[in-house]
Amino acid sequence: MSRLDSFIRRLTAQRDILDTLPDMVAAVEGPILELGLGNGRTYDHLREHFPGRRIIAFDREVRSFATSTPEGENMVIGEIRETAQTYVGIGAALAHADIGTGHDGLDAITLTWLPQLMAGVVVSGGIAVSGLPLDHPALRPLPLPATVKEGRYFLYRRV
Repeated sequence: MSRLDSFIRRLTAQRDILDTLPDMVAAVEGPILELGLGNGRTYDHLREHFPGRRIIAFDREVRSFATSTPEGENMVIGEIRETAQTYVGIGAALAHADIGTGHDGLDAITLTWLPQLMAGVVVSGGIAVSGLPLDHPALRPLPLPATVKEGRYFLYRRV
């Protein structure tokens, strides 16, 4: 499969999962965390699905379009591994992380801290979504939408 086709399938999987989330977290209190703002596409999509809900985004630097960038304290700049640690216990209804690189070595390093971080920020009953697998005892895998191939994207409920 070409890298372009792989990219399209990853983004389609991401969108298809995100589209199922409003019903899954409707009764769950708490903010939404977006780990890896990038250019703001996912943030903008989450904002459409969760109007009125606080969304906090994290990234090393702001590279997003101005209209897709959170304001003030909802935009956290710095190394996600470090800055998001201060949000452990915030009780997020939903946390989304699309910070994989596609390089096995780099992603292996991210996987030494990301599962624990995601479990730490999401409230019991909340949802964690990631482009990387989150192997953590507090995160129970959920069925993916029929349009998403197993292993393409990952969906969990916090126990």
